[in-house]
Amino acid sequence: MSIPKQPRQLMINIMYLVLTALLALNVSAEIFNAFKLVNKSLEESNAALDKSNESLVPSIDKRALAKPEFTRFKERAPLAVQYGKEFTDYINSIVDDLIDKSGNKNGTVDDMDYIVVGDHKELKGKKNKDVTTREMVNNKKGLELKNKIIEYREKFLSLVDDSLRAGMESEVALNIDDETWKHSKTKRSWEEFTFKQMPLGACLPIFTKFINDAKSSENAILNHFSKKLGGEDVVLDKFTVISSPKKNYVIKGEPFETSISLAASTSKATNTKVSLSVNGSSLNVNDEGEAVWKTLANDVGTKKYNAVATVTNPVTGKTDTYKREFEFEVGERSCNVSAEKMNVFYIGVENPVGITAAGVPSAQLSVQASGGGIDLVKQGGGKYVANVKSPGEATIVLSGGGLPPTNFKFRVKRIPTPVPMLSDKRGGAMPNGVFKAQQGVIPVLEGFEFDAKCTIQGFNLVRVAPRQDAQIVANTGGRFSPQANTLIQQAKPGDRYLFEQIKGRCPGDAAARDLGDMSFQIK
Repeated sequence: MSIPKQPRQLMINIMYLVLTALLALNVSAEIFNAFKLVNKSLEESNAALDKSNESLVPSIDKRALAKPEFTRFKERAPLAVQYGKEFTDYINSIVDDLIDKSGNKNGTVDDMDYIVVGDHKELKGKKNKDVTTREMVNNKKGLELKNKIIEYREKFLSLVDDSLRAGMESEVALNIDDETWKHSKTKRSWEEFTFKQMPLGACLPIFTKFINDAKSSENAILNHFSKKLGGEDVVLDKFTVISSPKKNYVIKGEPFETSISLAASTSKATNTKVSLSVNGSSLNVNDEGEAVWKTLANDVGTKKYNAVATVTNPVTGKTDTYKREFEFEVGERSCNVSAEKMNVFYIGVENPVGITAAGVPSAQLSVQASGGGIDLVKQGGGKYVANVKSPGEATIVLSGGGLPPTNFKFRVKRIPTPVPMLSDKRGGAMPNGVFKAQQGVIPVLEGFEFDAKCTIQGFNLVRVAPRQDAQIVANTGGRFSPQANTLIQQAKPGDRYLFEQIKGRCPGDAAARDLGDMSFQIK
């Protein structure tokens, strides 16, 4: 039986979706919907392979009875099934562990690992990147998985006669894609390339793809045995139509393209008298039984299309028709720039900035900044730091990758004027002992989220005692000088102390600021 090539095509879809999603700071809901669609398509393909594999084993057993010289194929067939199950169970154990560790962490997958959204459940940790990075990269499970893939590929191929092994190398789908990760711009290990900083929701289709590869490899081995036993005359009796889109998520204005083919769930497929159509329009079918359908994505939202396949059933001799409805998401390129602490850039501090550009590869995204003496420094992962020098307005412009120039404007301000305080008071009555225990005046930035340190440049300290002349000491800095401290220690109930002409300076200030006065009544 020849199985349609949709698993490998679907993997291309996954890689595109992963790249698109992770090049943006925030993975959008549309992208996660696309991941779910891909995963669902792979699971359906896996189910079709299971049915095919289940029917092949008894067929091989039956034919081996008639050809004792090929008994070895009968003996090896259960091993192919065993290897497929072992690898599938191994992948499922990894998936369950990641779901639990991104959920309620109770050692098992249950309802507490999910949240209810509308009328369906979703993984609680679908956006969790830390658990995939920690478990698959840091804890070496990704390296272990890579070695398992290599190990089980060799196990499948070991079931083939040595003289025929070379011809089966390309038929066993379970393999490590060296061409992709080894030639990436950033030199990383396979597990880093595949799992590092990947949301769990994006990893699930990857794991399902590995299961698909194992089942496809199992199928290739069983079909090889069937052909050697004269299994080419085994016929089809169940069919379904398959759509394998290049991308399940497309940008408005881009073409949507998919391969339509007939898949069989029993022991042998044939392309005899197969015709395919989409939305009533006939398609040209190639030698492999596939046809390509394209349509322009003019509007955003979920788009549906109906695929129809007709085939002459080898069992009944009549023409049967098979129909299925498929869907894909159409989105628009979008971008956003946000100041992560306040919607203002402040002079003298590092202003964190988040930049997202859904649907635009990071290599093609251009980020330009001007105004306010701005210097924009890239931190990685969509994070930037903006340093500004002069009040006014700064502009950040995003463009590239099909995104038209988009401006984001921010006000540029000086750091707010701090409030001078003695202890935690701005003025008023203060006990004599508390007053004498103070070390100096402190500038406080009230309600300011940045870690900015302002300083007191100086002030005049005035003591006004009852029936005495005022005593004045000029103090430099915020801490009391010896002269000022002497005046402080003379405090008695009934005295009044004035802190006048308080001057302060904050990061980015060219000159000291006037912070006002304070007045305390000693009690």
